[in-house]
Amino acid sequence: MRFIFMGTPDFSVPILDKLNNLGEVALVVSQEDKRKGRGKKLTKTPVKIKAENLGLEIFQPADVNSKDSINKLKEVDADIIVVVAYGQILSREIIDLPKKYIVNVHASILPELRGAAPINRAIMEGHKKTGVSLMKVEECLDSGAVSSVKEIEIKNMNAGELEDKLSLMGADLLEEFINEVEENKVKFTEQDDSKKLMQIKF
Repeated sequence: MRFIFMGTPDFSVPILDKLNNLGEVALVVSQEDKRKGRGKKLTKTPVKIKAENLGLEIFQPADVNSKDSINKLKEVDADIIVVVAYGQILSREIIDLPKKYIVNVHASILPELRGAAPINRAIMEGHKKTGVSLMKVEECLDSGAVSSVKEIEIKNMNAGELEDKLSLMGADLLEEFINEVEENKVKFTEQDDSKKLMQIKF
């Protein structure tokens, strides 16, 4: 199968690595490089660094929903688009692009902790467990039907330790999903909005 991968931070990297072993990653889309530190040195995103190491084509649009960006994505003719902490809201035009699915690997047990920083929020709000969910991408944030979920007890892990474990779990979740696609066994379940937790702003 032919994939587009969209992601930016460290959390996305193991999932990109896994996807690269499951088919053809024809394009990697990441946020623009940013200037960081005292010297304001231009710093590549973790996903860009990984994509370069894998020899994959990288695309870093300022606005992924611009006409030029959408035309670039259309040219790929992807079967599946995988989104993992990319950092831009996607338009309906992008959501409708892939032949099969556009899915997101999200670091919480949906519908709990939709939105930004779910790993930090799970710890700060005292959750005993969290996990990763694989869902369809929809226009409303993190609201799409869910294919599968993996759970983990938080125990005494800090945010960095938990992120590392959830990222690897997300990679496994994606592999299971791709296998289900190949076997025509994919099933999605709509989220129960009554279980959604109110987001606390920090």
